[in-house]
Amino acid sequence: MTKMSLKNVEAALAAVLLAFAQPTFARPASAQDVCPTPSAASNVDNRAMAHIRYLADDGLEGREVGSQGARCAADYIAAQFRAMGLEPAGVDGSFFQGFPLRKGSELGDVNALVVDGTRYEVENDWTPLGFSASGRFERELVYGGHGLSRPGSPDDRYAHIDLTGKIVVLEWGDPDDPRGGSIRGSPHFKARVMAGRRAAGVLVVAQAGMPLPSLAGEIWELLPIPVAVVSSEVADEIRAAARASSRVTVSTDVRETTVEARNVLARLRGSDPELRNEYVIVGAHHDHLGFGGEGSLAPAARAVHNGADDNASGTAAVLEIARVLALGTRPSRSVVFMTFTGEERGLLGSKYWVTAPTLDLSSAVAMLNLDMVGRMSEDRLTLLGVGTAQERDGIVDMASAGMSRPLEIARVPTGYGASDHQSFYLAGIPVLHFFTNSHADYHRPSDDWSRVNADGLRRVTELAGQVTLRLAAGGAQTVYLTPPGRED
Repeated sequence: MTKMSLKNVEAALAAVLLAFAQPTFARPASAQDVCPTPSAASNVDNRAMAHIRYLADDGLEGREVGSQGARCAADYIAAQFRAMGLEPAGVDGSFFQGFPLRKGSELGDVNALVVDGTRYEVENDWTPLGFSASGRFERELVYGGHGLSRPGSPDDRYAHIDLTGKIVVLEWGDPDDPRGGSIRGSPHFKARVMAGRRAAGVLVVAQAGMPLPSLAGEIWELLPIPVAVVSSEVADEIRAAARASSRVTVSTDVRETTVEARNVLARLRGSDPELRNEYVIVGAHHDHLGFGGEGSLAPAARAVHNGADDNASGTAAVLEIARVLALGTRPSRSVVFMTFTGEERGLLGSKYWVTAPTLDLSSAVAMLNLDMVGRMSEDRLTLLGVGTAQERDGIVDMASAGMSRPLEIARVPTGYGASDHQSFYLAGIPVLHFFTNSHADYHRPSDDWSRVNADGLRRVTELAGQVTLRLAAGGAQTVYLTPPGRED
């Protein structure tokens, strides 16, 4: 078979336009008995929305990496790929790539906090955090405010305190960010800074009404010092003790728990005998935040974070692009569809794949990533990565011109960013990252399917599908542009 001619490419693109324009009815694929099958999804006349309603159903409990809900999501996605007739691209002829993940931590038998002779009850008055070091320490307490030194801020008075060998008491959050989204306000960030100042440990005081965090979902980088949260009910006692430089004895016993996490991978094999060994990647992450915890912008609420936009929307777009391309004339190059787990905890799934790829990494032509593409406003789309390859802007122009209703595209050159495309860019692969921007429901329990802009999602999916076909149609590979500051 020869490479696709321009005429065939145009015909394929026309088919993509038609397929994305037509609402279609589909029931969610059958899941395992332990996985929910939301009956509501069967009444949706749009495939992408049916996918979102399944993935963002309360029964999947927020799809936290390593959880049963995430496993149900991965099974669902694999079932969709299988029904499309796609080839498995995972491990051992499967649609999956599993990898061990430090899912979190659990408390051991020896956890104690004693301040001035008063013993505080673990899991009631205080609890170690999952990234805490284990050990027994008897030290002096010292108060450090929020632990965020800025010139002119109230916290600046604590900037030059000698913390060497002391246990620092800190307030929760960042006072300059009342919404609670600042990474600087996280206990992990603060404790890492305090460790750098040679503190022996950190006690973070919870805000009023905030429950003590669960260790189950704590999978942040382990720190070399003990770190714990103190409940708001005993906060005043702990603050007073710190201001009085009281002595504290703290024992922390934190043990790691591990689970298997799974990426989902499928391939549409190209039509050209030579070019089919090259491939374009279309990906999205399918995990979210579970019941919240650190990373949630509603930290006081233990509630299911369904992540309809973040990122059931991107996953649904990948499934729709896969379905439409599988139905049409196959492009010359192969197209590999990937959904990743662990993005919310640091791009874990995509990082794992580029370090242990199931296909020849050097044959990847480009990676398209879709993350939060379900809340379009005023026809606007942000597209990162247009500067990661020399030809990228022109391909986007042609794809956009072929749409019946073109989008207003804000183009950003960089291939860096807080999503899975960055893993591929750093591995030497040109990228495009599709994003319809943030909103008030981001990382909150209110990110539900009913708020998704179905028409906007369809249009983003259409554009990404057309870009995919053009990249996979043949011709020379795009020329990767090295990130500033790196040398190949």
